[in-house]
Amino acid sequence: MKILFAAAEVAPFIKTGGLADVIGALPKALHQAGHDVRIILPKYKEIPAEYKDSLQHLGEVYVPVGWRSQYCGIQFLEYEDIPVYFLDNESYFGRDGVYGHWDDGERFAFLDRAVLEVLPALDFKPDVLHCHDWHTAMIPLLLHEHYRHNEFYQNIRTVFTIHNLLYQGIFPYIVLGDLLGLPDHYFTVGGVEYNGNVSFMKAGLVFADHVTTVSPTYAEEIKNSHYGYGLDGLLRSLGERFSGIVNGIDTKLFNPVSDQQIAVRYRSSLAKKKENKIQLQQELGLVQSEDTPLVAMVTRLVEPKGLDLVTRILDEWLHFDDVQFVILGTGDRAYEDWFREAAYRHPEKLSVQIKFNDGLSRRIYAGSDLFLMPSQFEPCGISQLLALRYGSIPVVRETGGLNDTVHSYNEFSGEGNGFTFRNYNAHDLLHTLRRGISFYRDQEQWKKIVSNAFAGDYSWDVSAGKYTEIYEQVSRQE
Repeated sequence: MKILFAAAEVAPFIKTGGLADVIGALPKALHQAGHDVRIILPKYKEIPAEYKDSLQHLGEVYVPVGWRSQYCGIQFLEYEDIPVYFLDNESYFGRDGVYGHWDDGERFAFLDRAVLEVLPALDFKPDVLHCHDWHTAMIPLLLHEHYRHNEFYQNIRTVFTIHNLLYQGIFPYIVLGDLLGLPDHYFTVGGVEYNGNVSFMKAGLVFADHVTTVSPTYAEEIKNSHYGYGLDGLLRSLGERFSGIVNGIDTKLFNPVSDQQIAVRYRSSLAKKKENKIQLQQELGLVQSEDTPLVAMVTRLVEPKGLDLVTRILDEWLHFDDVQFVILGTGDRAYEDWFREAAYRHPEKLSVQIKFNDGLSRRIYAGSDLFLMPSQFEPCGISQLLALRYGSIPVVRETGGLNDTVHSYNEFSGEGNGFTFRNYNAHDLLHTLRRGISFYRDQEQWKKIVSNAFAGDYSWDVSAGKYTEIYEQVSRQE
């Protein structure tokens, strides 16, 4: 099949979160399964020069943005066998930062219309246009309203994936006609109206041929009011048109056997993993000890990641328990400052790294014994999959994709690849951490847990097969 992925960010070109990792990896798995998969995204100022300098100019079109006609250059790069198209408009994308600008409604209205406008110039007619998150969610509606009369577009089907329902792309009513050229009859509860504004996310949910999200558990969670952010009723109404497919990771890119960023490469050796631990402790200024359990977090420092639970128990835990803890990430200033201060209180047990560093994150996965993710909600989560890939045992709350990928260890059956707790409660977290550490001190049990982690399949292969089924299903629709 011919499949075009439309997204606001794609690794390795531009990344602010897990969305970029998905768009960087899933097309490769689909390509290996025999599909013609391509990607389209904006040409941002912050894309590294090594990629920009390799771009081939294919042409340009002019994109209607309401009453405006805006330039759109089309540039091309083939990356790891995947054709990638970059949409160039300096006014919209030639600036610092990907999101958070005052005119994001206009920027992404342009992107969504541009994706459709450039298709005839690409010499590529997709069977399925796969749109991701609110930034490209208006494409199915624009296709329906502005392009279905054109024979070229008539058989193109759309799939829309929710990566995080919290971010919906809510903009004032004026964008409907002024930027998108859409008539008022779409501004209804059954259309794109959301509390008196226009919701890009709703356009994807209502008008795509199929809607997916990034784990089966999250698909169920967002059908209730607590997680649904006002869209739970609409999501429940989708019925069989809505499904959850768990994410994978790029197991070639993230592989402890070949990872050049870690100190000692290994396949499943606990002895070599301990060598990575000693090297990591030295790098972080912690006491070097094979026997002391090292617990890690690599995360955005924001409330949904469960940091309030961590701050509640951290001093008690580090004071009474023989453990070490490292946290890597950036985010809200209040959390950054809190952890910096905590590092002064526990200099021998706590390393706080307020930065983004891919190499260090890999060394943390390779060198840590347990990996903590006590999230309030987690649509899928990639960090726990990376931790499992490197043999760091996850301690997670049973929510979203964490519930689908991490299974609590049962010492009687020998099954399970991590430790889990259900309630969003600080002392449930502390109890679960201590349970995990107790098994770490029983080396025979620990070997079983780590062996279970290494034995898992965290690739995209299974998920790619499920996406293929959806693509085939929507392509058969009349």
